Amino acid sequence: MLLLLITILTVVFGSCNRLLGWGVLLWATEDPAVPSGTVLPVYIKSNINQVWVAGIPKAYQDPSQSVPDKFEIPLSKLELVGGRKAAEERAEAFAGLALIYGETLQDGLPIRSEPDNSARRTYRLKMGEVIKILEEVQGTPPLSTAGEPLAGVWYKVLTENGSAGYCFSYRLRLFEHTGGTLTIVHAAEEQEDPELDQVLAKTWSPESYSIMVNNYKLDLEELSRHWRFSPGPDTGIAHIYAPNINRTFSYTGIRSEGNRSWRFEGAPLQMRLRSDAVLEVQFTENGGALRTLVFVALSSDVDDLIIQETARREALFRKIYALGPGFNSTNYGALSFLPDGRFTWTGYDFLVPRVIPAAGMGSGTVSMGLFLSPDLTARYDGAFSLHLDGFGKTIDFLYTLDTQGMRIEYIPSAALDGLTVTRQASSPLVIYFFRAERPADRELNVEF
Repeated sequence: MLLLLITILTVVFGSCNRLLGWGVLLWATEDPAVPSGTVLPVYIKSNINQVWVAGIPKAYQDPSQSVPDKFEIPLSKLELVGGRKAAEERAEAFAGLALIYGETLQDGLPIRSEPDNSARRTYRLKMGEVIKILEEVQGTPPLSTAGEPLAGVWYKVLTENGSAGYCFSYRLRLFEHTGGTLTIVHAAEEQEDPELDQVLAKTWSPESYSIMVNNYKLDLEELSRHWRFSPGPDTGIAHIYAPNINRTFSYTGIRSEGNRSWRFEGAPLQMRLRSDAVLEVQFTENGGALRTLVFVALSSDVDDLIIQETARREALFRKIYALGPGFNSTNYGALSFLPDGRFTWTGYDFLVPRVIPAAGMGSGTVSMGLFLSPDLTARYDGAFSLHLDGFGKTIDFLYTLDTQGMRIEYIPSAALDGLTVTRQASSPLVIYFFRAERPADRELNVEF
C-alpha cells in the first residue's frame, strides 16, 4: 500500500518537491525507526487515507535498501507546524517529553476532556496499553481516600489509535522509547458499557442522605462528613466511607457481570444498579461476611445542599434577630441575639437547674437545626438550640413569633427523635419574652 501510494504520488507530482510544510513527529515510527520529536518535511495530507506523507531524514534512511525517501504517518501522530524554523522551535519545546510514553497500570483508566477528575471521559484505556505523553498541564488532582490530593500530575496524552485528552499519572508507568517496535498490549476489543460510564460519572451518597432530602430535613453535621462510595476510576482505588466504615479496595479493572452488575477485579468488591439513581455495593468484611450497602445519586451536589440548608437556617435566625434582637421576661431575664449567631441570657435564675445548668455561663451559639413533626408546624414557627459556652449541654426550645415578642417552650430530650421535635413536654414550660424597646422604636413613638 505504501509503495503504491508513493508510486502514484510520484507519477502525479513527478520531481516536484514543493513542501506542504514542516511538522513534528508525536509518535515514533517503527519502519523506519524515527523517534518522536523529530522534525520532518511534510509533502502531502491525505484525508482519504488519513495520513501525512513526510520525508525520511537521511539519518534514518537505510542506504543498503532501495526504498522511497518518503513514508506515511497517521494524521494524529504528526503535528503540522508550518515553516522549518517554527517546527524546530516546537520540537525544542517538546524535547523534554518527546521520548516519554506511559503504560497503563489499570484496566479502565480514563482519558478525560479536561484535566479534572469530574470532566467527561473521552476514552477508556486497557491494562498495559501505551500512550504518548505530550504535555504536562495544570489541573485538579484526584483525591486520596483520606481526602488529600494524590501524588502525580495531569498529562495531555495521545493513544495509538489517535484519541487525545488528559490522563492523571497516578496509574501510569512512564518510560522512554526511541523508535522501532513498540509493544502495546491490546486486550480483546472492549464492548461499550454506557451504564458503567454513568455509574463512574456520578457521585454516590448513602441512602440516608436521600431520605433527608426527600423529607426536607437536612442534617448539616452528617452532610459535612461527605459519606460516599467512590469507584475511583482515575486511581484504581475504590473507597467506601460511611458511618463506622472507612475501607479502600485496590483493583485492576471493572468487569461486567451482566444484569447491570460489575465486579472489581483483584478486590472483594462488586456493585449493582438497582435503578439509575440507586447503587448496591457489596464487599467482603475482614471476617469473611458479605455486607451490602446502598448508595444514591442525589439530584443536587452535597456541597450545594449544605449551602442551601445553611441559607435556610440563616434566614430563620435573621427573622428572630430582626424582631428583637433583645427580648425581656419579668421572671426569666433578658435574652439577646447577636448578629454573628450568638446569644446572651441574663437573669435566668428560675430556670436553674431544671433547664439551665448552674455551670452555664449565660452565653453561647444559636443553632436553627431542629425540625418540627407535621402536627407541630401549625402551632409553632420553629425550634432552635442554645449551645452554652463552657458547658457541653444544648438547650432546645420551640418558638412562636408575634408583633409583641416571642414565646418559647422548653423541649425535653425525650421529645426529640434525632433532629425532629415529635411532641410537647407532658408539662410544658412556656416563657414569653417581650421585644426590648430599641432607639428606633422610641423615635417612632415621639408625639409632636
